[in-house]
This record gives sequence, C-alpha cells and structure tokens, in this order.
Amino acid sequence: MFNLGSKSISVFHRLSYIVTNNSSSSKQLLFLGVRCMSATCSDQSQSFAVSYLRNKLGFSLESALYVCKYVHFETPHKPDSVITFLEKYGFSKTQIRQMIKMRPPLLRSDVEKTFLPKIEFLQSRGVSRPEISKLLFYNPLILNRSLENQIIPCFNNLSKLLLSDAKAILALRRNPYIILCKLDVYVLPNIKILRENGVPESNIISVFTYHPKSFVVLPDRFKEIVKEVKEIGFNPLLVKFILAVIMFRKVSKPAMERKFDVYKEWGWSEQEIWEAFRKHPGTLEASKEKIAAIMDFLVNKMGFKSLVIAKHPTIFGRSLEKRIVPRGLFARELLSKGLIKNFGFSALFDTSEKQFVERFIDQYEDKAPELLKLYKEKMELAIGGKYRLG
Repeated sequence: MFNLGSKSISVFHRLSYIVTNNSSSSKQLLFLGVRCMSATCSDQSQSFAVSYLRNKLGFSLESALYVCKYVHFETPHKPDSVITFLEKYGFSKTQIRQMIKMRPPLLRSDVEKTFLPKIEFLQSRGVSRPEISKLLFYNPLILNRSLENQIIPCFNNLSKLLLSDAKAILALRRNPYIILCKLDVYVLPNIKILRENGVPESNIISVFTYHPKSFVVLPDRFKEIVKEVKEIGFNPLLVKFILAVIMFRKVSKPAMERKFDVYKEWGWSEQEIWEAFRKHPGTLEASKEKIAAIMDFLVNKMGFKSLVIAKHPTIFGRSLEKRIVPRGLFARELLSKGLIKNFGFSALFDTSEKQFVERFIDQYEDKAPELLKLYKEKMELAIGGKYRLG
C-alpha cells in the first residue's frame, strides 16, 4: 500500500517499539513519527520532480525547485502527456519550460479534458494553429480557465463588439490577455462611454482591434479621461480623439509634465505643445529621452528651427535610428554634393521608404550611382552608433 524508502521503514520500526513500550507518550510520538515519514516521502517526491524537470526540459536547479513549490508529482505520466501534447502543437522545449515556469500546475493537467477542448474551440472560430501556439505561450493561464464560463463568453463578446471573428482574433493577437478579462466590467462600460460622447462605432472598432489593452480600465477613470480629452479640444468624430484617450490612459500626469519640460527647454510654449498634441497624440507618448534626442539631432545637426519641428509633431512617432538619423545624414550628403538645394521636412521624414528611395536616390542614379550604398552606410551608422536609444 505504501512505498516507503529504507529511511522511512527504519523510522517506522523505531516508532512502533517506543509506542509499544511507552503508552504515556504514544500519541505525541505517533504524531511526530508520521510527520517525519511524511517529510521523507515529500522529499523523495520533490527530488523526482526536480530531476525530471532538469533532465526533460533543461530547467536550472533553482528554477526546478521554484516550480516544485507549486506542483508535485511522483511519476512521469502526467507531465509526459502535457509535454507531448504541447510539442504536437509546435511548442519547443524552451517555450514549454517558460510556460511551466509561468504556470506550474499545467504539469498536473489532463490534456484531453483540459487542453484539447479549448484548442478545438479556438480552431472552430478560425484561430490558426500557429496563432493558438502564440496565444497560449504568452498567456498559458488560458489552459486552466473555464471554457464555458470564461473563454467562450469572452470570445463571443469580442466578436459581437468587433462584428467578426476575424477581428476578434486580431485583437487577441495584439493582446492575448484580453480573453481572460471581464469585458462586462472593464471594457464594455468604456465602449458605452465613448458612444455616449459621440465617437463613431467604426472608430471604436478600428482602434480597439489594435489597442485592446488600452480599454481595460475602471470605467470611472475612463470617464475622467474622456472628459479631459474633450476639454482639450479633440473632436469625438475623429480617430485622434480615441488615440488621445489611449495616450492619457498610458501616460501618468507626472510623466506628462516631465515631457512638457523637455519641449519647453527647446523653446516651445505650453500652447504650442498642446497644439502639437492635438495634431498628433503621439507627441506626448514618446519618452522624454527620445524627445530630447530627436530635438537635438534635428536642431543641432540638421539645422531645423525648433518651432518648425512643432509644426510636424508626427516626427516623434518615427524611429530615430531607422528613419530620422539615416535620412537626415543622407540629405546632408546630397546637399554637400550639390545634388539638391534644399529639402522639405515632410518629404524627408514622412514619406514611406519606397517613396524616399525613389525621390532621393533613384532620381540621381545617373549622376551619383553610389547613393544607395551611401544611404545604407548612414543607416548602419545610425543603428549601431551614438544615436541608438536604449
């Protein structure tokens, strides 16, 4: 009935002798003995689990001990079935290890009863196998949540809100945690607030699909944010209105004040900052380090007036390394070669890569065939050099 090691058997025999020959202390000794045997069995169980995790999935000793605080097993049957099932769906051992670290009880799961129904449901709604793998990797909690009470109602609500399963899947791709969110508490009331303030349904659907996390907030706070955005002067009929709401949702007031200070250091007035923000809400989403770096490059290296930049706030949504610096340095080279006399801010930084190459490189191919190579050199300099952020 019991599978005791030699140490446990020895303890048991000593305990039996003492209890038989000392009735006055038998109950206390029996309790201590049982605790001792229990601890021994527990040690053996943990030892097996630790060895299993290290040998099967490559856990470090520290990580294996951490997992064993939350899950115990004495045979490989359950964990083997979990690993085999996940490998079947394309998970690597590294990914499985990460999922188990995030959610140790997965190792005790009955895959046929717990995992399979959830995967079959997602597949039935159009979620591809690679998308399911990604969804479960980033949010393994899904595998242990109720299909009937949580996953199906949430997916149905998403699909109803976004008017299609395809858009619901896209929202899940953007934020895998949304499927475990209480939409009726943290999301749907906020959608109602937007509707009541005149935001078109098409704008709500468009923005929510790509930014679902930004709508997960207590309704009272969301209502305050919408009121602030309206008072600043945003038009609820425009997509910028919701983008401004998202920005206020992400950025705290102290952080916003610090960004205001950076712009003011470059000569912008508070009114000019708000004006730039109304044109492009991302003006206050960029980090203060990025704002300072962009201003420094454009003013001190490119020679733009600070207030000219204020008229083109979309620049703060561009990559300093991949767009602003390489294009700026390249434009200076064109000027020095006499190929161009000047350049417009928008033409230089707001055009797509294809349009930029056509306008500033292909056009001068006959006069300077080395321009494409030069542009690539400037890009490598920007990405690997002093302009790199972070």
